[in-house]
Amino acid sequence: MCDSKEKNKDGGNGESDLRIESIERDEAGQLVVKIAGREDPIVDARVVRCFPWSVPESYVSIRDGDGKEMVMLKSFDGLDPAHRELLEAELSDKIFNPKIVKIVNYKHEFGVTSITAVTDRGEVTFQMRSRDDVRVLSPIRALFRDVDGNTYELADVTTLDSAAQKNLERYF
Repeated sequence: MCDSKEKNKDGGNGESDLRIESIERDEAGQLVVKIAGREDPIVDARVVRCFPWSVPESYVSIRDGDGKEMVMLKSFDGLDPAHRELLEAELSDKIFNPKIVKIVNYKHEFGVTSITAVTDRGEVTFQMRSRDDVRVLSPIRALFRDVDGNTYELADVTTLDSAAQKNLERYF
């Protein structure tokens, strides 16, 4: 949850008194963030998207090792390109969010739905136990959470073939 006292401080686009001076990895591979006006750097910093599905490129929280938010970036605009690249790499390594491109097989039996899909990261088969495992984000976009907690994004159900659309209409 992104909810700190530093709420409107962005560190990146000059609208705040908190500004990121540097972002790097130390010898142990931990993310180290130096903030202007703060004596000690944030060692073992964590980077979290506050709204990963609705505005993934905005409102990114930088937290200390205990999870306390230190800086809220409204966007990456204004960041040094090397710092931006490091933050983007950190975020992409944390989130496994394959995008569904095609439904190969759909089966619902004994209360379990099994879907084999082609994603942007390869073919996968996953199971869902209930309607609660689907989060509809818009009339055409949804997230599917499998029994292991992995999330798969369907950006636009209308891009799928008619059989797949018919199988998935129960969720929209």
